[in-house]
Amino acid sequence: MIEAILLSSLSGLTTYVYGIATGLVKAYGIAAVFFLMLLESSSIPVPSEVIMPLAGLLAHNHLMLFYPALIASIAGSAVGIAIDYLIGYYIGKDIVYKHLRLFHISKESLEAFDAWFERNSVAAIFLTRLVPVIRTVMSFPAGFAKMPPKRFFTYSLSGAAIWNVVLMLFGFYLLSSKSAVEIMSAIGVLAIVLYVAYRYAMKRINAK
Repeated sequence: MIEAILLSSLSGLTTYVYGIATGLVKAYGIAAVFFLMLLESSSIPVPSEVIMPLAGLLAHNHLMLFYPALIASIAGSAVGIAIDYLIGYYIGKDIVYKHLRLFHISKESLEAFDAWFERNSVAAIFLTRLVPVIRTVMSFPAGFAKMPPKRFFTYSLSGAAIWNVVLMLFGFYLLSSKSAVEIMSAIGVLAIVLYVAYRYAMKRINAK
């Protein structure tokens, strides 16, 4: 029952955000992709699950160049990741915890990720970049722990690049259909897969 309500809420939120994102990306093109992915990677609630498939769809329709858009998305992710990492690295845990409302993150969640990071480190950074919702949170624990920047950015950007490519290819190939039923079915399957991945990741993190 709870899962059904969450999926219903996710669907409504996705529709709302999709409308805003569509307007921005169509109006400002690749610059909007860069800026929105920067916000997403710096813990601002802008879903890459909407931005990147949309970019892929626009690329398929020749309204945007595929590779420049992909590069812009990775560059935006890099800047957003760097912002959170540097905040954690230089400002520290106490200040970040005090202002978590600005990042729309609960203290309990960040504490859990922080503890999990201490045990898993590199694996945590790379793998969480491939999991929805929590993928933008791990920059803070890495900053708190003062993880070497070279190692942090190598694994973070590797995971972020894979994520962006997969979502953009999803939009390019699976949202290019002229059938509304096929498009909505593809989006529904993606939403379910991402939700299952999130629930599984959270279960594993909580168990550890």
